[in-house]
Amino acid sequence: MSQASIDCEYASTKLEYPNGFSSLASLIAKDPEHSFAIYRRFAKLSGRNLLYLQAKLQKLEAIQISFDQEDLLSTEEQVKQAATSWEDFESLARTNAYAEKRMRLAEDVQTALRNYQEALLLSSQISELKRPLDSTLRAFKSEFEPVPGQTQLRGHSARFLDDATDLVALHAPVSEDRLTHLVLRYIPWFFVTGSVDNRIAHISHRRLTGFVSVLSTLLAAFLLIGAIISLHKERNPDARVALVAVFTVLFAGSVALLTTNSRAEVFAATAAYCAVLVVFVSGNVGGFG
Repeated sequence: MSQASIDCEYASTKLEYPNGFSSLASLIAKDPEHSFAIYRRFAKLSGRNLLYLQAKLQKLEAIQISFDQEDLLSTEEQVKQAATSWEDFESLARTNAYAEKRMRLAEDVQTALRNYQEALLLSSQISELKRPLDSTLRAFKSEFEPVPGQTQLRGHSARFLDDATDLVALHAPVSEDRLTHLVLRYIPWFFVTGSVDNRIAHISHRRLTGFVSVLSTLLAAFLLIGAIISLHKERNPDARVALVAVFTVLFAGSVALLTTNSRAEVFAATAAYCAVLVVFVSGNVGGFG
């Protein structure tokens, strides 16, 4: 059989993978949104590792301070020269045990400090990774453990999904605001565009984001236009003030509960909304007075 025919047969055949690491990796790779790229954070081990590296550096720091105190009291001229010149220090360390210990300490500090700083930066970056969405995690678990008690991986790996708080998603979830969660909870079928491995429904994040954006815009427009129409029709001054208060509370609540904005952003948006309504009332725009 020629190489060309082998290539054609390979291309036309749907590959199947043995159960285990191969099939799980295939499942992760097939997801077009990469939402199944879920792994352990190992937060406890990471914290312990940083503590060990920190403790090692603290010990080296204490030795360095001790050496500095000895050098301060030394009357030897070569020690004083080595303290001010790297070349003299390096040269002296080749023949002098006193300087050799200090050179060895400097090398140990360089290695330990590099390891500590790299671990610190990596830990900081990993801490920024988000947890997978609950719906995504449930779907992934259903594939990882299709039958209760029968996971795709065995040994200690069989329990890597047990602690949801220690999981990270390499692909950031589409959104964490409550409006998106509500939409996904009640009408997830509207965003299904296909399936992963013919078993798990695939939800288009682009369609979901667009829908939530339109819904948010309509809600904001309703709160503004609804308030203006209500104030325009109402002629009683006290009732108008009450309407301003009610719509302001509704607006602030919707922004705070349905978005991920910070408190400062909620306050700023609410103040701007309230200012528009106050101007409408006080400026005779609504025909009052």
